[in-house]
Amino acid sequence: MNRRITLTLTAAGAAAVLAACGGGDTETASGDSGDPIRIGVVGSSEDYWTAFTELADEEGIDVELVNFTDYTQPNPALSQGQLDLNQFQHLQYLAAYNVANDDDLTPIGATAIYPLGLYSQQHQSLEDIPEGGEVAIPNDETNQARALLVLQDAGLITLEGGGSSTSLPSDVVEEESRVSVTPVAAEQTATALNSVDASVINNDFVADAGLEPTDALYQDQADSPGARPYINVWVARSDEVDNETFQRLVELYHSPEVEEASSQASGGTAVFTDNPSDELSEILDGIQTDLAAH
Repeated sequence: MNRRITLTLTAAGAAAVLAACGGGDTETASGDSGDPIRIGVVGSSEDYWTAFTELADEEGIDVELVNFTDYTQPNPALSQGQLDLNQFQHLQYLAAYNVANDDDLTPIGATAIYPLGLYSQQHQSLEDIPEGGEVAIPNDETNQARALLVLQDAGLITLEGGGSSTSLPSDVVEEESRVSVTPVAAEQTATALNSVDASVINNDFVADAGLEPTDALYQDQADSPGARPYINVWVARSDEVDNETFQRLVELYHSPEVEEASSQASGGTAVFTDNPSDELSEILDGIQTDLAAH
């Protein structure tokens, strides 16, 4: 999230909403009457944000990036009117926030999917992973389910009911699976490579294992149904979904110079996507229904 989402959402997260916010004031942002459009991001120093703000400025759109170091904060800040937009999360994370906080923040545009990969220091291919092998996966709520779907797509496990973005390790059908899974903290998946057959590792930690994204034995496909909840999105309050200036900012993000810089920042793993807002909302609604049922 954009790649590392390892925090459990709670309503209490709204209390310190601007504790790690870049910039000073906490006045309500409007994006109107000459005020800048305030966009909550994580990692505002990345080159692609520089390219993006320069393009916006060329079109006369005054943008202010508000940097956060805590993923729990940009959504409450947007909901409370301290931001106009945010862009740091995928649909699964947004759904978890909305359900936990009875909110209706809405995706207005897509950015990219960052594939989640399976890595090994013991084996050179999926076929080399032995029957009864052990695979480490991230244990946080969001990435754990995605890791299980990656393993199922790779043919290493079978999940009860076909699996979903809310699947748990207890949903692994042992008698139909080639490997067992061991949940560990996301940052431990890289170091676990020394003691397991393979690990599903978030992009943020791949370098910690001395690996490149291209070393993955398998990664989820951006166009697969299992990857749809992990489309990263621009998010607005529900009453601002038709704001034409916001829509133009979504378009500017897909400018060649911005996408090139974003791709470099992701180590070449970003798969850019431009799903329309109505499709994104439909995916979000489905995820929220699943989460509310659990």
